[in-house]
This record gives sequence, C-alpha cells and structure tokens, in this order.
Amino acid sequence: MSYLVPRGGWCNIIVLNVHTPSKEKGDDKKDSFYEELEQVFDHFPKYRVKFLLADSNIKLEWDDIFKQTTGNQSLHQHSNDNGIRIVNFAN
Repeated sequence: MSYLVPRGGWCNIIVLNVHTPSKEKGDDKKDSFYEELEQVFDHFPKYRVKFLLADSNIKLEWDDIFKQTTGNQSLHQHSNDNGIRIVNFAN
C-alpha cells in the first residue's frame, strides 16, 4: 500500500495505490487488509478527494445494486467476494 498527496490549487487530494489479496487468500487476510485500508483512508480526513487505484481482482455483475459502481455496463455475469468487499468499502 502506498499513497501520494499532491497539493492542488483548488483542492487537496490523496492517491492511494493498493494490491488487494487474491480470491484464494482467506477471509482473515482480506478482513485485515480492508481494516488497514479503512485506517489509512480515515487518517486523511482533511482531503476532499480520494482516489483508490487498486489491483483488486474484482468481478461485479451487471445488477441494479452495483449500478452506482459499475454504471450501465459490466463484463461479468457473477460477482466475486473481492468485488462485493470493494463495493462495501466504497459505500
């Protein structure tokens, strides 16, 4: 996990780059990762814009519950655990 904090003229931002645990990793590793990610995000409350760049191995199906995240299109017929976890984190 690494981050960059460029100072903007009109807005401060944080860019966070992460590699999430693969689908083969156990729930304990995934839970630990998302707890750490949440702590890092909460550490920067004064920044108004946060970008998360992730190699997250996610799959999100095209369904109404994911439409806010995926928009009107998705390439997958089924969601995987990593996809659901990242959506839950973002909300």
